[in-house]
Amino acid sequence: MTLAKALNLSLRTALEDDRDVLVMGEDVGRLGGVFRVTDGLQKDFGEDRVMDSPLAESGIVGTAIGLALGGYRPVVEIQFDGFVFPAYDQIVTQLAKLHARSGGTLRMPVVIRIPYGGGIGAVEHHSESPEALFAHVAGLKVVSPSNPSDAYWMLRQAVRSDDPVIFFEPKRRYWDTGAVDPDATPPPLHRAQIVRAGTDLTLVAYGPSVKLCVEAAEAAAADGHSLEVVDLRSVSPVDFDTVQTSVEKTHRLVVVHEAPVFFGSGAEIAARITTRCFYTLEAPVLRVGGHHAPYPPARLERHYLPDLDRVLATVDHSLAY
Repeated sequence: MTLAKALNLSLRTALEDDRDVLVMGEDVGRLGGVFRVTDGLQKDFGEDRVMDSPLAESGIVGTAIGLALGGYRPVVEIQFDGFVFPAYDQIVTQLAKLHARSGGTLRMPVVIRIPYGGGIGAVEHHSESPEALFAHVAGLKVVSPSNPSDAYWMLRQAVRSDDPVIFFEPKRRYWDTGAVDPDATPPPLHRAQIVRAGTDLTLVAYGPSVKLCVEAAEAAAADGHSLEVVDLRSVSPVDFDTVQTSVEKTHRLVVVHEAPVFFGSGAEIAARITTRCFYTLEAPVLRVGGHHAPYPPARLERHYLPDLDRVLATVDHSLAY
């Protein structure tokens, strides 16, 4: 099924399994969401469990916090990545801190779903990658699936979490298809996965960039280079152990993400792995990502987003050391 359908099935399963699960957001009910991720849920579960909200992101998250305090497990949708900033105050000053502020007595089982990233030719405020902003905030879990199976299972795990989870959905991958087994045993939510084994260099990515890295590994193989691809899956916390094990084998690391390289999540990965693998690395950790500039108009986004040529050029740079 498509990644979008996998998310829909995951939400449906969560609603069936637990009456305390609620879905809320702009146009998630009657319309079924802009990307149809919530299609049919209001029809089957009713307006008291799948609720259309006003166009007020701060109000959506504030209401979710109140629902969580009342014993519910709300799953809220921010319609597009660039719309989350009116809710940033509620997320950072309230949602992320109530557990610590209460000395552990209060839990915040809230999932905030955010379609993010570029590649769909959208207008301004519709193609942001703000994951590093939330990963910097203690008290939040930040995850992003790259394929339909992970989309299904990671969302189920996020809904079950007693901590708030920012769930970034790579909108350019909504229509990618893959196998989904609802009876499988999934890996832990924050465990990175090696999606392609290799020996010469490690590529680390998450969300929309994982597919690009697999394509880069396939292209590099034609030139005789063996690249290992690690799907990080979780941006906070980060499974540094899996990345370290891979780098200790390949001795080189390139981190790829759509967000700007400047102060991006790749910087933390580079710093940690450089410290952990200082005597193993045969080249500096390199990064590929967006530019430190406002996201451009749709006609120019192909110059902004990492592409196959940029990834392969960086791989060649690393291998040349």
